[in-house]
Amino acid sequence: MATDRLLRDVTFSNAAVTLSGSVTVPDHAVGSPGVVMVGGSGPSDRDNDTHFPPIRRHLVEAGIAVLSYDKRGVGGSSGDWRDATIDDLAGDAVAALDFLRAQPGVLPGTTGLFGHSEGGWIVLRAAARHDVPWVVANGCPGMTPAVQDRYALAAILRQITGATPDGVDAALAAYDRIVEAGRRDADLAEAARSFRSAPLPRVFDEVFDEFWAEMDERLWDFTKRKQDHDPTPDLLRLRCPLLAVFGGADELVPVASSVGLFATAACHPDRHPRSTLTVEVFPHANHRVQVGTGLAPGYLDTLSRWITRR
Repeated sequence: MATDRLLRDVTFSNAAVTLSGSVTVPDHAVGSPGVVMVGGSGPSDRDNDTHFPPIRRHLVEAGIAVLSYDKRGVGGSSGDWRDATIDDLAGDAVAALDFLRAQPGVLPGTTGLFGHSEGGWIVLRAAARHDVPWVVANGCPGMTPAVQDRYALAAILRQITGATPDGVDAALAAYDRIVEAGRRDADLAEAARSFRSAPLPRVFDEVFDEFWAEMDERLWDFTKRKQDHDPTPDLLRLRCPLLAVFGGADELVPVASSVGLFATAACHPDRHPRSTLTVEVFPHANHRVQVGTGLAPGYLDTLSRWITRR
């Protein structure tokens, strides 16, 4: 497509970290608003797996410049996301925003942030501390990672053949022991011992074996730092409009609770008068606001229309 031919690779820096990404600026004479897209948890690249390209194409065709980038230690970016804090990752998003605003043909005052899932927490932190005209949180939990992950784990466990309510409760209690180990700054070996201090039904072995297989000391340290991150203080410090988008059938995020928490923050008496809240929930859509193999009907138009109206 024409928009793909306009995409170019770029690099920019945040302190000692060099970040690699891709930028696309619409090919027309007038200036364009812009958006920095920030991916979700884990080693997310500039495409957030396959999630971002169709969104990027639509936004560019709607006249919006787009920059997305590889997370620290992913693709062409230096550093390591497992060594980072939410503040570090928010600093990367601000560096990307500054870079995009400086590009020819981009209107800096109308260029904002889009974050998916964990990326929503990151862009909310960035927007709470820096001058950002608007922010989009896509599938972003309104609660802490510990609470959100427990919800997602419970959904997985209940779908396992042979799982009983008592067995699910026992598995969630084991998860709670991991969280408490993190809160007392236990090392990985102690956390593993806490988890295994009570027997679990064998039907859950595969789920938890995969969890421990992926866990090392650096990832455990990152998990401990992040698990109690609460987005509410950042929501209260916003000074710009916020669009919160959810899939109504999101299997990873408790959507109703998240909408309630976003709305509660929006109603707080100390909330800035410019920090309006728009919530869009797409029925039957998943965590990536997809229905089946494609994005939910109306999602792309809703996104571009809200951005251009800002």
